[in-house]
Amino acid sequence: MKTNPLFAPMKEADHLEISGIQIDVVKAGAGRVKRMIYPPGTRWATHLKSLVTTEHCMHAHVGFLAQGHLQFRFSDGCILDFIAPQVVVVEPGHDGWVMGDETAVLIEFDFEKDTIKCFGLPEMHSHG
Repeated sequence: MKTNPLFAPMKEADHLEISGIQIDVVKAGAGRVKRMIYPPGTRWATHLKSLVTTEHCMHAHVGFLAQGHLQFRFSDGCILDFIAPQVVVVEPGHDGWVMGDETAVLIEFDFEKDTIKCFGLPEMHSHG
């Protein structure tokens, strides 16, 4: 059986695993390209919140969902729903989780602490 290339080792990537989430990071100029592999059942509030000690995820996420289904919920009740293949743009201040029993693969582009500014995103989700 052929291995899905979405899960293959990435040449020249820094690889780490946090709470079952596989992360491969490659520097790209002033930014980074990341492959995030989220197993079924992964939820930010359950698996990552205690590591970062904030009420919600305070990172912006910009990328391409290559496989799977992700949902994000903001404190105002707004829910964003992404089903592959789809571009993903999520402002800070959310919880997020994998829907269903398929592993989600998100190819993400970021500028570490400058992601919000570089993409011109708001510092927090709002409808204003």
